[in-house]
Amino acid sequence: MQFEVIAKCHTTKARVSSMTLAHGVTMLPTFMPVATQAAIKGLTPEQVESLGVTLILNNTYHLNLRPGLEVLRAVGGAHNFQGWHRNLLTDSGGFQLVSLSKFTKITEEGALFTSPFTGEPTMLTPEESISIQHTIGADIIMQLDDVVSSLTVGPRVSEAMERSVRWLDRCIAQHERAGKQSIQNLFAIVQGGLDPELRNRCLDDMIKRRDKVAGYAIGGLSGGEEKGTICADRLPEDRPRYSMGIGFAEDLLVCVALGVDMADCVFPTRTARFGVALTHKGPLNLKLSKHANDLRPIDTSCPCPTCTDKTSRAILHHTVTHETASAHAITLHNITFQAQVMGRARAAIIAGTFPDYLRTFFADYFGDAGYPEWCINALRSVGVDLLESTPGAKVISGSGVRWEYANV
Repeated sequence: MQFEVIAKCHTTKARVSSMTLAHGVTMLPTFMPVATQAAIKGLTPEQVESLGVTLILNNTYHLNLRPGLEVLRAVGGAHNFQGWHRNLLTDSGGFQLVSLSKFTKITEEGALFTSPFTGEPTMLTPEESISIQHTIGADIIMQLDDVVSSLTVGPRVSEAMERSVRWLDRCIAQHERAGKQSIQNLFAIVQGGLDPELRNRCLDDMIKRRDKVAGYAIGGLSGGEEKGTICADRLPEDRPRYSMGIGFAEDLLVCVALGVDMADCVFPTRTARFGVALTHKGPLNLKLSKHANDLRPIDTSCPCPTCTDKTSRAILHHTVTHETASAHAITLHNITFQAQVMGRARAAIIAGTFPDYLRTFFADYFGDAGYPEWCINALRSVGVDLLESTPGAKVISGSGVRWEYANV
């Protein structure tokens, strides 16, 4: 990996960087679409690349189950298997400790899964997770971490954090035994729940291992939690910083302002299948009857194929959730929207106008719905006051605002 910081925001902690991996250059900050089972649902690899995407994510747990390592070895890795020729990141399977918790038992050795497909038990150890990712052949691979829900409290949170540090050491040892350091880049994952003290302890331990890892991820904040505990600026400046499972537009920009370089989420593709298009004025629920006679595209300023071909809201309303073509069209648009949010952030950071970009984006995106209070507080912590230019704006406490404006 070659990593270079190109520009920094003079107010916030945002930065623009260049990350060169074996399959090309990815400019940061960036959003990574999720291809869980080696496919972005509804799109071909060529379509994804044509949207300007240079880095996607595959799921280690699922690829290990299907198609399995024998197939991946035979074809020469996941790049060849899915026909993707740009950069690829694999998660470690750690998130499945939460999402498939009813199928999982955690021990110091690893995570014992019951396959949701066959019912067969599978032990995923830190060593096995790294070996699987070696076979997958991703450019960036993640340590196996002990993940708990952000709703978890008590000693289980500190236990998971401390185990994640121990498992990182085992992942490092396996990575070094295989001699893959020059080909695949191992990232550590900071855990600690919503407890700032635990997160700082974990962060301190993982920084001690900076010579053994290529980058750092921030885990455990993918459930809509406030992002004030990110502490990205405490991570080494010469390493990429990745906030895992982040996909809402407001989350992306707050994370960038706090110093995050990379994010991923199934949100833009999953919400497309439910008929919701993402726009700079907020999510657009195309299932609503008011779109039945609307012949405008989703967004007249969007460069995606769906909008430039003038696919109307009316036809999308007519076919949404009934025809796969509609989900396909909205997915193209939503991935483009995410790429534009981050691309405009990069341009604003370089131009020295990132705080202005934040104020304009949030004003357009939330409009009369009101700003989430946590966004206001998080951005104030890095010198941007959203209410300064709109002093009479409505403020909404908590995070429940996310879907209240999805009916516009």
